[in-house]
Amino acid sequence: MKFKLIMGIVLMVFCFLTGCRNNNDIKKNESQDPPVLDPPGLENKITFREKNTYAVLPNTIHWLTNDSDPVFSSNKAQKGGIFHTAITSFPMTFRVVGPDSNGSFRSAILDNQLFLISIHPNTGRILPELATHWAFGEDKKTMYFKLDKDARWSDGKPVTAWDYAYTLEFMRSEHIIAPWYNDYYTKEIEAVIIYDEYTIGVKSTKAVPELYLKLGIAPTPEHYFVNLNDTFVQRYNWAIVPNTGAYQISEFKKGKFIKFKRKKDWWAKDKKYFKNRFNVDYVVFDVIRDSNLQWQYFKKGKLDTFGLTIPKYWHEKSNISLFQKGYIHKIWFFNDHERSAMGMWLNQDKEIFKDRRLCHAFAHAMNIEKVINNVLRGDYFRLSQAFAGYGEYTDDDIKPRQYDIAKVETLMRFTGWQRGNDGIWQKGETRFSVKVTYDHEDYTPRLVVLKEDALKAGIELLLERLDSTAMFKKFLEKKHDVAWMGWSTNIRPAYWQGWHSDNAHKPQTNNITNTDDPLLDELIDKYRATLNQEERITLSLNIQKVIHEIGAFVPTFMVPYVRQAYWRWLELPEFHGTKRSDSLFDPFSVTTGGLFWMNTDKKDQTLKAMKNDIQFEPVVILDEQFKKE
Repeated sequence: MKFKLIMGIVLMVFCFLTGCRNNNDIKKNESQDPPVLDPPGLENKITFREKNTYAVLPNTIHWLTNDSDPVFSSNKAQKGGIFHTAITSFPMTFRVVGPDSNGSFRSAILDNQLFLISIHPNTGRILPELATHWAFGEDKKTMYFKLDKDARWSDGKPVTAWDYAYTLEFMRSEHIIAPWYNDYYTKEIEAVIIYDEYTIGVKSTKAVPELYLKLGIAPTPEHYFVNLNDTFVQRYNWAIVPNTGAYQISEFKKGKFIKFKRKKDWWAKDKKYFKNRFNVDYVVFDVIRDSNLQWQYFKKGKLDTFGLTIPKYWHEKSNISLFQKGYIHKIWFFNDHERSAMGMWLNQDKEIFKDRRLCHAFAHAMNIEKVINNVLRGDYFRLSQAFAGYGEYTDDDIKPRQYDIAKVETLMRFTGWQRGNDGIWQKGETRFSVKVTYDHEDYTPRLVVLKEDALKAGIELLLERLDSTAMFKKFLEKKHDVAWMGWSTNIRPAYWQGWHSDNAHKPQTNNITNTDDPLLDELIDKYRATLNQEERITLSLNIQKVIHEIGAFVPTFMVPYVRQAYWRWLELPEFHGTKRSDSLFDPFSVTTGGLFWMNTDKKDQTLKAMKNDIQFEPVVILDEQFKKE
């Protein structure tokens, strides 16, 4: 699973249908929207503080680095080619903070913005990223970093200590309209201390276990954001902000495509943990709103990869000559990491879900196992709760509520509901009828089964399919009844964003269930405050018990693997992927991505072979090196 050390939760859209186009470059047309590279007013730039004093670095510093962990790339990798992939809707903004910024495309932008440090996807140890060295302060609250003097923004300017100091000012600003970041960088990050142009300290407001998971922050280009004020949201909505990663947006047309270009002179291209990665010259995201249409594009070679996680694609739709003749390969790769919270999120600001007993009744009316066995061919696994796979931080004793009409009957009658003439539970003028909002067509068969069996239990599900952008906007505005979606993960459970009352009853926060529970608030506050790791683990388990008892999240599926189809001109390292790989063809992720490459000679060979009906050996790979029993 992709993750960043700063603990913001990002939406993950579970389409499993990421694909790409052929190697024909997109041509500009007259309606092209030009990239915004320089905001107006740059000439009036005012520095946010005088840069003429430095703090004194403590003489007890013990610098650490890591240049001994194994690389996770292949020296066979080749540079070049255009990788074509698809998104189901155009993002509402290129901003990564502020209104409408927390959509699924955000990760493509963030993955091209490096942090101070990262985590090795197999060993779990700290790796250098924008910092070459790090050290831990005696106060248990401060980390020190030596910055890589080679690091450059995409506009060529050096990344300096002041860019990290500016991160605090930027993230605390009311102008970015980002309450979570305002809160986090005020209440959790106390200061960025400048010792010289390339040495900083980042200080937490409190000591925490595993401090490195909190303080490996990203820089913000101070020279780019000019006169930060209340025009920020509109002014930078489509701005292409300088970044530090391997790619930068080079071209886009709203509603049509977004194109990234590899920086051939990228400052980190020869660094140990970046070498032989991020290999294709261009990455093009085409907007193809329908998964079936994406599949048609893929079969024509207009998309380079396609997700086969959905069983009908793995078992049936890929049973065609393109695969049998070896032009397209298949891989089933098991991974091992925290599991995404995929499920049904009940909005407790809706009258029908204010009583948690009705939330429990709803859960017992969802026949998830039948969907897994009948629709998903037993390929998926039942998710137990919202925080599965976090090791000792997960309460493995929590089990999901099973389909049980008798329990639904008991709960509903106990709360004063009666079956109406149509069999739906009714109390006064209110019927137990709720709308389930989702995005992808492939979810429809699953929801139809749930709808049919829920009806037997006296609950009516109204299915509402929106495009992913409209869906997520509705969720963030808290206008849904039931949200069908999943969230991405971090290395440790993060509860405040999604479950604390600070984020309830207001738009643009991740608490989409509007959970407002004093006991849960108290536990979350303690979890955030404690330094003791054992206490933190105990609190985590207790928090999960309370969340389970509230019942506003109905867990559905867990998929501990990735299944993908790819044209044979794409090549992977011999090890295929890492322990944390969510996609073997992720072009950007610093922690797990950019491992594949394009063999342009093999592409020419494949296209000629197809014309002449020359066949290759079919390839189906099953990789279980990280499979957990």
